[in-house]
Amino acid sequence: MVAAAPRLIGMAHTTLDAVHEKTPVTLLGLGAMGGALARAWLAAGHPLTVWNRTAARTGPLAAEGAVVAATAAEAVTANQLVVVCLLDDASVEEALADVELAGKDLVNLVTGTPGQARAWAERRGARYLDGGIMAVPPMIGVPAAGPYVFYSGSAELLADHRAALIAPADARFVGTDPGRAALYDVALLSAMYGMLAGVAHAFALVREEPVAPGELAPLLGGWLTAMTGSIDRTAAQLAVGDYTVGVVSTLAMQVAGQTTLLRTAEEQGVSTELLAPYFRLMERRLELGGGEEDLTGVIGLLLPRAG
Repeated sequence: MVAAAPRLIGMAHTTLDAVHEKTPVTLLGLGAMGGALARAWLAAGHPLTVWNRTAARTGPLAAEGAVVAATAAEAVTANQLVVVCLLDDASVEEALADVELAGKDLVNLVTGTPGQARAWAERRGARYLDGGIMAVPPMIGVPAAGPYVFYSGSAELLADHRAALIAPADARFVGTDPGRAALYDVALLSAMYGMLAGVAHAFALVREEPVAPGELAPLLGGWLTAMTGSIDRTAAQLAVGDYTVGVVSTLAMQVAGQTTLLRTAEEQGVSTELLAPYFRLMERRLELGGGEEDLTGVIGLLLPRAG
């Protein structure tokens, strides 16, 4: 029994050492996403200091082991690695207005614009990493769910703190331009909302019919999944500048088919406001002589030189 004691003490010290090796993290913002990030870091054994403008939200995390800072400045002072997950760029500006960031490692996970990210990187004296979270809160800390974060800016910061940053979600570094992560984030979100607009229109078409939403849902999901194959074709056409490569259904044919889609919406009493803008772009491209192309040509109509 006596001989066993040193081994137990040694094991305790080893466990404590392992905990102390975990990078301490400061987190500003405890909304739905911030709360999920906080719990993921705590679950992974990272000492965590938190601050939130609404102090009541810090209580549950304090009970789970987080240290609560009274001010954003106090939270920033606590640790080298500072992660921001507030509502928007304006709330970040407000929270950090009088906070000294020189020498800190700042990771901004607020959804913002590329320009905002670049502006943050050019000031304050902190190493800066911008991040775009490609996940919803329930996915955070669940590797099987596939959460990841686009990161751009300081590659050295990511390398130094990679173990901590991948605890909530995987990391995908997309370049040293601080605005690249935001650009990728918004590009993917924009595509998502375009898809959801089509989904909304589809459900609206059957809403007044004796068709259960659950009956349409698997058909819709399967069809959209199959259609994602066009993404790679679009990228290949853009790369070579030839929008007729691999065309399955020409623009001329698809413009002709608009009539049926619009007439069906009219018969069902459904607004076409979600489809009409895209259809107008297709018609414009056809007028410019793109009848034998795929739909890739409409992309150029969205760019400044098209005007």
